[in-house]
Amino acid sequence: MQFTRSSLRAAGFVGWVPFNAIRTSDCPSSGGVYVVTYSGKADFDEQSCGGWFKERDPTVSREALIANWVEGAEIVYIGKADQLKRRLTQYADFGAGKPVGHWGGRLIWQLSNVDALSVAWMETPARVPVDVEAELIAAFRQAHGKPPFANDPHRLGT
Repeated sequence: MQFTRSSLRAAGFVGWVPFNAIRTSDCPSSGGVYVVTYSGKADFDEQSCGGWFKERDPTVSREALIANWVEGAEIVYIGKADQLKRRLTQYADFGAGKPVGHWGGRLIWQLSNVDALSVAWMETPARVPVDVEAELIAAFRQAHGKPPFANDPHRLGT
């Protein structure tokens, strides 16, 4: 699979809304997978705008951010949810500084232009979302040599 908007649309992804508009979008409540895209250059803030959860700072080093960056890739995160609307709202709340337990994908909140983040989703009624997510991440890794920028942050740079 190519990880472009057109190939993802052909695969069934819809939405493509600015991340900060997810609360008012028509995102469904059903289960599925989602992708976060970024249309800016690789500039990073020193401090994450993400919420501190259980007194943990979501900020990672500039070196780690650079190591995780996937040059030429528009997709910066692939996620899954049993309830898409709820999960994406939590993710947006985390990025707005609320203490929400959405630690996965936290690296996107250190991008200098978070307004350049968009999200699209695909319902997976006949499949378990975690399985679809794993397949998408594996395909991305095969295409780019590593996972999307904000996936697998415990393996920063690999």
